[in-house]
Amino acid sequence: MSPSVRRASLTRETRETRVEVDLAVDGQGKAEISTGIGFFDHMLTQLACHSGISLKIACTGDLHVDGHHTVEDVGIALGTALNEALGDRAGIARYGHAVVPMDESLVLCAVDISGRGHAQVDLPIPVERVGNLDAELVPEFFRAFAAHARLTLHVRLLSGANAHHIVEASFKALARALRVATSLERGRMSIPSSKGVL
Repeated sequence: MSPSVRRASLTRETRETRVEVDLAVDGQGKAEISTGIGFFDHMLTQLACHSGISLKIACTGDLHVDGHHTVEDVGIALGTALNEALGDRAGIARYGHAVVPMDESLVLCAVDISGRGHAQVDLPIPVERVGNLDAELVPEFFRAFAAHARLTLHVRLLSGANAHHIVEASFKALARALRVATSLERGRMSIPSSKGVL
């Protein structure tokens, strides 16, 4: 697949949120993010920067209720867009992993763009909120993203105490793992599976 076509744009609208996503896998890691949750915007900016995937995300949601619908629905829309942009996955590396430090925190992330959406998240966060983001929504984002991107995702905290560092290391680890897994391998034109399909 030509890198020039590895992009997707979509709008997802429910009674709770409206999410617009424009994604370019082979971008320059540029980000224009607006979800109404400042710390979440910061994390999505890190995801774009360190994956090389350019992202435009705009979400308006029922933040007067809480942030759950916004965070989960952004995960759904972002995962759906990545799935669409990757097409049949021909030529990709498929697997990627990263171990990312941020000061005292260390997070491992592994990705398999397998066609099977699953997330295993072992990421204890020692506070209820990081900035204006409910900490319990971080695993919810990862699960929604993995399910709709149709990839297997493992995120594990190896060490850490500072909640900001833990969450930021996890998004950066996902970004670096995606950077490898979505990369096109030189000389490979086939789908990376013995089954011939992902």
